[in-house]
Amino acid sequence: MPLAAEAASSKPDFSAYKDVKQKKAAFFDFLRPAVIHENQRIEKERQFLLGLVTALEAGKPVDGEDLAYAIKLAAVYKLPVQGDSVTPEWLSEVLIRVDTLPQELVLSQAANESGWGTSRFAVQGNNYFGQWCYRKGCGLVPSARNDGADHEVAVFATPYLSVQAYFSNVNTNRAYKELREIRASQRQMGETVTGIKLAEGLIRYSERGSAYVEEIQAMIRHNNEYWRQG
Repeated sequence: MPLAAEAASSKPDFSAYKDVKQKKAAFFDFLRPAVIHENQRIEKERQFLLGLVTALEAGKPVDGEDLAYAIKLAAVYKLPVQGDSVTPEWLSEVLIRVDTLPQELVLSQAANESGWGTSRFAVQGNNYFGQWCYRKGCGLVPSARNDGADHEVAVFATPYLSVQAYFSNVNTNRAYKELREIRASQRQMGETVTGIKLAEGLIRYSERGSAYVEEIQAMIRHNNEYWRQG
């Protein structure tokens, strides 16, 4: 069955909901399958890379289709391999990027950035995370854009593509290196990776800085009942 978020035509009118709990449930239920799908896709990539770690530790070369796929992932995650060869050092670095994100973090940011799916950018552009683009005509021009600014708010063909772009942004953009390091540290210590903790690494996601981080953390705590449903 295709994801609801793959088709813009199936997008609910979230502004029509009068009951707050129903609105929240509808919003999370709409985007959650896309988040699960993206996490599953990334987890498969991660397991492939962990398999290469095991192979190298056993003295086996990485070549053929495995090497080709590793090089493809290197491009996707913006961390090129050196000399077309996979090394333990590169694998260690790329695994910091190729990792999943907690549902509660992704969905809370989507709710925050899109006004629970009611913002102009969500309704007209399927943009739930406030992603920008910088080529003239690439998106929607913000009404409150400062004089001299040239950014636009990106437009996506489907809501799912917005989710996919968000994952890519958080997993590769230098602005969120701290988030990735927090996640890697939790993995290394055998801890559960949580949205509350990872939100600390979003201080550069908004000009509001720490106030934004605290708001996302508060949303995660306040909507805890919906994460249990996922």
